This record gives sequence, C-alpha cells and structure tokens, in this order.
Amino acid sequence: MNLFLIDGIAPFFRGCDQPVVNWSKVPFSHVETDGRLDPLRCVRIRAEFETFCRKAVAAGYNAVTLDDLAHLCIFAFYDERLKQKLSAYRCFFGELFAVATAAGLVPYITTDLLFFNEAIDRHLAKSDDALRTFAADACRQLFEKFPMVGGIIVRIGEADGLDVEGDFRSRLAIRTPRQARRMIQELLPVFEEFDRLLIFRTWSVGVGRVGDISWNPDTFDAVFAGLENDHFIISMKYGPSDFFRYLPLNRLFFRGGHRKLVEFQARREYEGFGEYPSFIGWDYEAIRNQLVGQRSIAGISVWCQTGGWSGFRRLTWLDDNAVWNEINAFVTVRLFRDGISADQAIQQYYREHFPDPHWRPLQELLRLSDEVVKELLYIEDFASRRIYFRRLRVPPLVTVYWRHIVANHFMRKFMRCYVADGRRVVEEGFRALGKIKRMEVLANRLGLPVEDLRFQYDTFKLVATVREYYFLDFTDQIETRLIRMKHEYEAKYDEPRYTLMLDFSRFKLRRAHLKLMLKMMFRGEHGYRLFDRIVTLNLLAILYPVLKRFGQKAVPDFAAESAMGIDSIFK
Repeated sequence: MNLFLIDGIAPFFRGCDQPVVNWSKVPFSHVETDGRLDPLRCVRIRAEFETFCRKAVAAGYNAVTLDDLAHLCIFAFYDERLKQKLSAYRCFFGELFAVATAAGLVPYITTDLLFFNEAIDRHLAKSDDALRTFAADACRQLFEKFPMVGGIIVRIGEADGLDVEGDFRSRLAIRTPRQARRMIQELLPVFEEFDRLLIFRTWSVGVGRVGDISWNPDTFDAVFAGLENDHFIISMKYGPSDFFRYLPLNRLFFRGGHRKLVEFQARREYEGFGEYPSFIGWDYEAIRNQLVGQRSIAGISVWCQTGGWSGFRRLTWLDDNAVWNEINAFVTVRLFRDGISADQAIQQYYREHFPDPHWRPLQELLRLSDEVVKELLYIEDFASRRIYFRRLRVPPLVTVYWRHIVANHFMRKFMRCYVADGRRVVEEGFRALGKIKRMEVLANRLGLPVEDLRFQYDTFKLVATVREYYFLDFTDQIETRLIRMKHEYEAKYDEPRYTLMLDFSRFKLRRAHLKLMLKMMFRGEHGYRLFDRIVTLNLLAILYPVLKRFGQKAVPDFAAESAMGIDSIFK
C-alpha cells in the first residue's frame, strides 16, 4: 500500500448557516458572494486548509481530495461571466494545491460523471460521443493546468443531492455497464498520457443496470474485466452497502487483478457525525486482517468530513471538539500504513496527544463506545441479516437515520417482522445506557468533552424508549412518555440535535400481510430471483408512482427530501 487519501473539504464549511448541511461535497454557493468568490472566505479557507494538511500529514496521510472537476475546467462555449468565475476558482485552488504539496500531500480532485448546466447540455446534444469526449477534455485541462494533481476520483452511481445549488449540478449519465466501460476506455488514455491515476468509485444508490456494481460480480466484470492498468484504481467501500456496521467485507476486493482502494469513514455519518464517540477501529482492524496478502490493494481512502445531511458542524482537525473524528482518522491510517493493531494505534494516539503514559482509560472509553453503538443504535437481530431489495443491500440501520429517530406504526410493524424476542432487545438497550455513564466518567478523567457523553446519553435514552414502543405492548403510557421526552429533549438542546419523528397513527396493513410482502420483495442473497427480474426490477419501477401514494406513511419526509430522494432507487 502506498496511497493514504483523506478528504480535505472541512475548511469550506466554516460558517455554513443552513439548518441542515449537505456534507456530500463542497458548498460552492457558500464560498461565493454576489456571484463571485468571497475574498475573505477564501483567505480563511486557505489558512484552515493549511492547518488541516499539517495535521493530516502528522496522522499519516500522504494525499488529499478536494471537490471538484467542474470548477477547474473552462470550455469555450461557457459565457464570459462563468469563465471569469472559474478563472478565479483556478487561482484559488492553485493556492490550495501549493499548500497541500508543501505539507507533503498529493492533491486529488473528485468529480461526478457528469456535471451539467444549460451550456453543457446544448454542447452534449450535438452527438452521442460528446459525453465521453467532454469528460476526457475536462480531465486533460486539469492535468495541463495543474501538473501537481495526482489524479481524479470519479463517482458514477450517485449524483448531487436535491438541495445543491450553483453553476453546476451533476446527474446520472452512466446507467449501464456498457456506458461505464466505454467511459473508462475513453478516459484512460488521458491518464496514461499525463501519468496520472484514474480512481473509479463503485458506490451506487442502485440506479440503472449499473446500480449494483458495488456488490454484484456480474456487473463488476461487465464494467472492469480486462481493464487492468497501472493508471487505474477501483475504489470500493469496505462493505456491500454504505458506511454501516454489521457488514461483511465486500468480496469484490478479491475479484480481478485490478488495483483497488478501500474506502472508510472516520466521521460516522449514521452514528452521530462525531457529536459523540463512535469508535470503529476494531472493525477496521478485522477488515484489514482479511485483506492481508492481497497485493492488489493500493491503499485506503478515508472520509473524515464528507457524507450525510445534518446540522452537526464539527470540522475535523479544525475544531477542538472534533476529537472523536480525529481518533478514528488517526487509527484507520495507522492500521493500514503501519500494520499495527487498533489497540497499538490507540496507544500511539494517546502518547502523541496526552502528557502521561496511562492510555488504558482511553482504550476503555473507545471500547464502550463501540459496544454502545452496536447494542443500542443498531438492533442486531435486524442489522446482522443480509437483505437485498432491487439493486441495493438494505442498510443495517433504518430506525435511526442520519439525525432522525423514527417512531411510527409502520416501523413498529416492520421491526417486529425481524425481531423474535423484543423484550430482550429492549432490556439490552437500557443496559447499554449504563455504559455511557461509565464513558462520561472516563471522558472527565481524560479531559475529553464530557458534554458529548451527556448528549449521547439523552439521545440514546430516546432510542431505547422507542424500542419499548416497537417491541412491547402499546399503551397510552408509552405514547405520553415519548411525547414528554421529545419536548424535554428539544427544550434541553438547541439545534443541531436529533429529531424524534413521532407518528402514532395506525398503518392499516396487518403484520402478517406485511411479513408476506417483505418476503416477496426482499431477498436474503444478492443474486436476483426470477421474481426480482420480473417484478421488483421492472414492474415495480413502472408502478412505483401509483404505489407511492399508498405508502406515504411508511416513508418519512426526510427520505424523500434528502440526498437524491428515495424515488431514485426505483429508477
């Protein structure tokens, strides 16, 4: 392994004042004022980026990613206003590249395939080949202008969220394995010419026939077979879904002779965004141990800021209270760069950041944080199942998603279809709360943010009580208690915080019928059944607009309004 990537977008979010922040990419509209780059914001971003790079190198990283290609290439068919703005972006990013290089980090640029605006749409309408040549020309421009850039990281299976604003928006232009393969073949000669790396991400939300590329070996082969190349790396998340726990290692790491990059997440978007400890080191060590001997692994890519929608705003390596993200980022790179254990990495972190040699309390705190997240945020009976729907591996965590705690009658019936002993699950949840109290004591001893553990306790107490609603007999008392707890929680914590989404109105489909429907629609293995090929992959896509009206209570509003929207998985 020789590539240890970290995302460097944290400085761009300083001062973002939206109630909910889209952490999927740089908020370019925030960097601008009156349609131009804000010079004061640029000065601050540069200064904080310098701090970020210095700390990333100290942790063990040697490369940094920044968003994005669209803002660094200029085409003749753009209007003068946009050309002038992009010229300013080029100057600004040139400064950032110089900062990264001076610190010892090779800069890499991200891009979606592909980004669009009205001018690009008109240009691409001229011919069927314009899409691929446009992307290749954009890459060529970047390498000619910025020879210090090490390569480009390409995302095909996911596009901009519904809330993205600005001069460019990405959308899914690659929907089939054939299109993806032809795009790679068009791009690779540019990377060979300039001796740069094309890092191709397989993560997808399941759209189109290429939407299962992150786990389906047939799609993987249809896109990548025979494309082994020194200038080409396939980048995959460690599991066959997003950054969740209870996932097995993606077996595609062992397929083909291509060089591969393993993606990890230090700022755990589904586990609090770094507002409380969610240590992942021992899970990552287990993944590392399974990959030992795989010579094709080129390195790792760690997301320390990117991912998710929330109002939580801690900036890794820039805020004093971002310590939980920083511990994850430090331990992850040391696991793979140095080949040491998670416990040894914890000890190294402690020696570099604490004045005394007694590191065991930090180890205990992190061990408890790992247990609490697994035992209370997740429900193991559900999370440990392999469930596939259409082209997606169903997430192991659905009752708490980003900053939302879901408590409605549909989720109650849904979880009862998968959990046999609900009373045991409730008791386990409340026992886990006691571990947070112990973590609070340890944090106080270590001088770590004690208030984070208090916030975690109050939040997880809501989660534990929602389990009562899911799995015990429904009473007026539990309804009254959850309403009261919701009001008390909201009064105690200003935004940002978790949102308890209460809805006690009845979902009229009987649980036996729901269970039968889930058995039909969901499958336990990734391979497609005949039913999937006829119904879930094809007929369901046609009928979805009609079925959507009847299932509104089953889908929370945030699922339709965040990211690409839940509608995208039915396309």
